[in-house]
Amino acid sequence: MHTGQPGKTAIDHCRAIAQFTDEPGVITRTFLSPAMRDCLAYLTAWAQRIGMQDIHVDAAGNFHAVRTGAGAERLIIGSHLDTVPNAGAFDGVLGVVLGMMLAETAAPGCTLEVVGFSEEEGVRFQRPFIGSTAFVHGLNDEFLNLVDSSGITVGEAITAFGLDANAAREPQIQSADAYLEFHIEQGPVLESLALPIALVDAIAGQSRATVEFVGHANHAGTTPMNLRQDAFCAAAEWALLAEKTAQEEAGLVATVGSVKVSPDAVNIVPGSAKLSLDLRHARDSIRLNAFEELLNAGHQIAARRQVEFRCIPRVNQKAVPMNAELTAAFSSLHRMTSGAGHDAMIVASRIPSAMIFLRSPGGLSHHPDENVLPEDVEAALAAGHAFIENFK
Repeated sequence: MHTGQPGKTAIDHCRAIAQFTDEPGVITRTFLSPAMRDCLAYLTAWAQRIGMQDIHVDAAGNFHAVRTGAGAERLIIGSHLDTVPNAGAFDGVLGVVLGMMLAETAAPGCTLEVVGFSEEEGVRFQRPFIGSTAFVHGLNDEFLNLVDSSGITVGEAITAFGLDANAAREPQIQSADAYLEFHIEQGPVLESLALPIALVDAIAGQSRATVEFVGHANHAGTTPMNLRQDAFCAAAEWALLAEKTAQEEAGLVATVGSVKVSPDAVNIVPGSAKLSLDLRHARDSIRLNAFEELLNAGHQIAARRQVEFRCIPRVNQKAVPMNAELTAAFSSLHRMTSGAGHDAMIVASRIPSAMIFLRSPGGLSHHPDENVLPEDVEAALAAGHAFIENFK
């Protein structure tokens, strides 16, 4: 699939892989599905064509292929092969495709391993990063006993795919000196700056919680405004405060993405309102302080409005900085924080890691119209070539 235009070649590979789908007519490829088997076969054939070695699928379904170099250093380039339902063609897969293209064309200095992680999105088992967790840590019972909507566990899915679930308990990684991941930005920042690529200096930490305000349901026509205990109005005030808190702190983002009101009727004052909170920042101290402020504000709003406030924390995920020495090699690139989680945050716990974003036209991701520009792909490949040539 050589066109003489590397950007177009990479895009063509991504669109070819997009044909391997669990659902005809849309792009959906989940952990260890038949479509994933076809994807692995495509990558295996490509690796064989370009003379790579140690081509295999590990016990957790991750793809591996190695180009042996003259130097002692070993660099891993990788990303994920699964998708969300009704996805685009580039999220995750582009990073693997770029790794393969670099293995084919980069200067033969270091040993280069390309890894395609079998799962990152958390679709089939409602738990993300199964592939990269298996890669660096192995899968413990908590992971192996996760159950999908058909009642099949991760361990059973591994066995049904023809792999060894017991072997998946051990880390699937060999020795490595560094990890590099290319990924579409999944947001509008690079497009707003008219930049093709950027260096990720950190992956933001996350706090998630379920918040509930409990008041008193009553008749909408007969309950005076000054006597109401309206749970939704309390929740709305708190949600707007979450927005204001994030607007006043650079780099902080706060999202209330789910609201459930009860009794959920047009003629009843809401008796309860349950909300989600997603709070992210590259510095954990800022994120945790904001979370504490919102928690205190919830109690104050509830007291003033004569309702109850409850908060159940769900996630407290630490921010993950990328390796300073590796990121220094990309000193000419614009730096930014990733608000989304990526495999690099898992791999970084064991291997020095770096990450490059490519511009997402229209800021689109997790969408059928997700796209990349050929010239941006070529800029990413150029950055990869330069990094490999100077990798020590």
